[in-house]
Amino acid sequence: MPAWWGRDPRPSGLGRRGFPSRYPAPYRPDGTRARIGEEGALRVFEDGDVPGLPLDRFRRYAEEARPGALWPAGAGPLRARVVAGGRSNLTYEVTDGACSWIVRRPPLGHVLATAHDMSREYRVMTALAGTAVPVPATYLLCDDPDVIGAPFYVMEMVQGTPYRGADELAPLGETRVADIAGRMIDTLVDLHRVDPAEVGLADFGRPQGFLGRQVRRWKKQLDASRSRDLDGAAELHALLEANIPPESPPAIVHGDYRLDNLLVGADDRVAAVLDWEMATLGDPLTDLALLLVYMKRTAPSPARADATRAPGFPSPDEVVARYAERSGRDLSAIGFYVGLACFKLAVISEGIHYRYLHGQTVGEGFDAIGDAVEPLLRSGLAALGKA
Repeated sequence: MPAWWGRDPRPSGLGRRGFPSRYPAPYRPDGTRARIGEEGALRVFEDGDVPGLPLDRFRRYAEEARPGALWPAGAGPLRARVVAGGRSNLTYEVTDGACSWIVRRPPLGHVLATAHDMSREYRVMTALAGTAVPVPATYLLCDDPDVIGAPFYVMEMVQGTPYRGADELAPLGETRVADIAGRMIDTLVDLHRVDPAEVGLADFGRPQGFLGRQVRRWKKQLDASRSRDLDGAAELHALLEANIPPESPPAIVHGDYRLDNLLVGADDRVAAVLDWEMATLGDPLTDLALLLVYMKRTAPSPARADATRAPGFPSPDEVVARYAERSGRDLSAIGFYVGLACFKLAVISEGIHYRYLHGQTVGEGFDAIGDAVEPLLRSGLAALGKA
């Protein structure tokens, strides 16, 4: 296997670190739903195709594009399952009965312009391999939508736990929870320290004027997904346009950084950072602000954020202080960034709500997403002093 190809996934179906799975078994042997990372639970795979992933066409393409790279010649039939937890791109676990891989593709319908870019996710993870930012190995990218109905890529199935709820963190105890949270913040600082040019990402975005473009972009995305009148949307957008601060020195921006987009290993260290679909070059304080908004959320949102309420988890002010100390960045305008994060998350929520109304989602938990939009808009106004 060529050096550029990445790690060989075949020697073990456990993943390279042997930790509890990022893509956990959803059912216990008795048929009841399992908790994240619970041992002895069963992964339920489909015997045929799963929505959005025709396995025969997927296998044929992979074997022609990278012969023998994913599974050995003569491997058994592939089976797959939709991985729960995503609210945007679709994630699948694919197995040949011995080993497993992860396949990512866009949602089944109503794909917004510039969103769900498979090549973007693939490129940034490939570039970050070998840096201080842990990412899965990448194996295959397909830009041809005719193969399975949309572009897709294949990556390593890294083992780890994506903590989503306080009930999942609390049993670890306050000391371990504080350590996990601290490493989450430190990993974000590590990402923002990576020199884009050194990892081949100098052209990955246009950092100059990033904040202004973000304000315009999310307004455009909202207009493309709007299915109803939204109180506060126009006012928040106007305030953001009128109060753009001087930008922080540019960096690689994840775009959706939060605890359940990280895999935490058995040693409580970050095993991998996932879900890079909105990554770019820009103002890194947008990552910090979105993390803060997720921490403060109580209404339904695209991500369940109450893990940050576990005993031992630092407060938002403590998160800001640790990031500021370790990064050395000026956070005096953090209110604007939080307002922008609220606007962005409201737009994402409205897009998911639109797809739910039109039957274009796969999985559970979409019915309440629309209820998050106006509370997020109000939180954004509050961050800008307009409560």
